[in-house]
Amino acid sequence: MSKKLKKLPLNTILKGDTIKHLKDTPEKSIDMIFADPPYNLQLGGDLHRPNNSKVDACDDHWDQFDSYKAYDDFSRKWLKAARESLKDDGSIWVIGSYHNIFRLGAIMQDLGFWILNDVIWRKTNPMPNFRGKRFTNAHETMIWASKSEKSKYTFNYDSMKALNEDLQMRSDWFIPLCTGHERLKNDEGAKAHPTQKPEALLHRVITASTKPGDVVLDPFFGTGTTGAVAKKMGRDFIGIEREADYIKVAQKRIDSITAYDEESIAQVQKREQMRIPFGWLIEHGLLKPGAELQDTKGRNRVKISADANIKTTEGNHRGSIHKVGAAVQNAPSCNGWTYWHYKDGDKIRPIDDLRQQLRSTIEGEVGGNIKSNTNSTLQ
Repeated sequence: MSKKLKKLPLNTILKGDTIKHLKDTPEKSIDMIFADPPYNLQLGGDLHRPNNSKVDACDDHWDQFDSYKAYDDFSRKWLKAARESLKDDGSIWVIGSYHNIFRLGAIMQDLGFWILNDVIWRKTNPMPNFRGKRFTNAHETMIWASKSEKSKYTFNYDSMKALNEDLQMRSDWFIPLCTGHERLKNDEGAKAHPTQKPEALLHRVITASTKPGDVVLDPFFGTGTTGAVAKKMGRDFIGIEREADYIKVAQKRIDSITAYDEESIAQVQKREQMRIPFGWLIEHGLLKPGAELQDTKGRNRVKISADANIKTTEGNHRGSIHKVGAAVQNAPSCNGWTYWHYKDGDKIRPIDDLRQQLRSTIEGEVGGNIKSNTNSTLQ
């Protein structure tokens, strides 16, 4: 019987069986798991290109199982242990191909995981289908799931939107295969690992579903892409890997990495920011009753009332900045903060600029008071 560790082996690669190490991991101690398990490809003989050269496919011993049942039993054991190690509000990413991802998804649901998305990694440079008997296999599927239906999992929506040029991040990701200088080589100059994942993929996963200081566990660590990106992004990692050759490459890779500075990895989601009502802009003198607001083209204009309502110059609409903004556009809803603008000299600016200005001022004052009170206490 495995004995639970009392302390997490942070930023360490654990050598050995992943199921054993997962069972040893303290319960409810991990924030996020990224798992790239064996695909169980079941390749039938060598695969050759049209010029008769051999394709360097994944035919390693660790990817071979005697039957679907053997693979399912293995998958159920590691997924069960992984779920026990996750915090109640933790989440897991499992990546696979058509050979295994559907079996893994069913097992995950049976164990109580709550599937949030299936994300399609579309490879911009996939390997061709040399035999010409099937479609080119140009994607892999990632299942993103929380520990349970009630989990309050991390999703950094605004960070994902920023990565996608201020549009909602979609569930199909265009990212190239790991090639060129990023592809790690062994001492013989060959590929160190047949299925090394690109850092861009892990950068997006870690940015989306963790916070700085979180613990990320990878039970099939390979050459350490998860650990490398986690270190850069200010997250702690735990890797589990049974192959000594992979561990050697991964450790050398991670040791060479310098983490980004704290300011660069800071993530502030709009939903986490202090709420600033429109009326506060009036109370703090940033906008005055009777002042005029307009849309970007000056077609719709309103005046500010002392009670924080606004009314159109024609007087046919009166209410909140959002309600009136929707009414003048004949739209079901409106973000008044970005729709309405105020005059700043010769320029017009969104009133959201004033909201951000006031938020910074108030948060600075609150922070200063806390620091002052703390110092007084210490003295």
